[in-house]
Amino acid sequence: MTRGLFISFEGIDGAGKSTHIDSVAALFRQAGRAVVLTREPGGTPLSEKLRELVLHEPMNALTEALLMFAARREHLVQVIEPALARGDVVLCDRFTDATFAYQGGGRGFDWQVLGQLERMVQQTPGGMLRQPDLTVWFDLDPAIAAERLASARVPDKFESQPADFFAAVRAGYAQRLSEMPKRFARIDAAQSREAVGADVAMVIQPWLDRSSV
Repeated sequence: MTRGLFISFEGIDGAGKSTHIDSVAALFRQAGRAVVLTREPGGTPLSEKLRELVLHEPMNALTEALLMFAARREHLVQVIEPALARGDVVLCDRFTDATFAYQGGGRGFDWQVLGQLERMVQQTPGGMLRQPDLTVWFDLDPAIAAERLASARVPDKFESQPADFFAAVRAGYAQRLSEMPKRFARIDAAQSREAVGADVAMVIQPWLDRSSV
C-alpha cells in the first residue's frame, strides 16, 4: 500500500498559504493520490467548536494552549491518523508549529510546556511523535500581511493583534525551523502569487515523484 503523506502549511494570516493548498491538492490527485484537506484548529465537529472559542473568546494563555492541543488530539485521532493509515495525502492548513508560533512566540507562553503538550498529544499508537513529513512555511513581513488583510474580512482576535505580536509570531516560526530544519521549506511569501506558486510546486515535486512511482 502507498505510504500516507502529511504536509502542513504554515504562516501568519495574509501570507497566502490557504491560497496554494487547493493547487497542491490538485497536483496530488493528478498523481493518483487520495487527498484529505483539513485545518487547525478544527478538522472535526468538536475541534471546530473549540476553534470558535479560541479565535473569539478572551482567555488565559495556558487555557488557549490547552484548547489548541485538545482540538489537535481529536483531529489526529479522528482524521489525520486514519487518513495516513489508508495511505492518503493529508494537507493541513496549520498544525503544531502554529501553536509554538502564536502561543509561544506571540503570547510568550512557555516553550518547554508547549513541548510537553506536543509529546503528550501527538503520540501515535506505535509510540512515535506525529509530525508532518513536510512543512511549507509562507514567510512574510507582518506589515505586508496587514496590508493584504486590511479589507479582506472582519478580523478575529489574533488578526486584530498589533504588528509587534506578528513579529513575535514570525520569530516563533523561525525558531521552529531552526529546531527541525529537515522538514521545513521556507517560501518567500512577499513575491507575486505566481512566483510563490512556482516555489511551492518546486518544493512539492519530490513528493509527487514518489507518489507516481
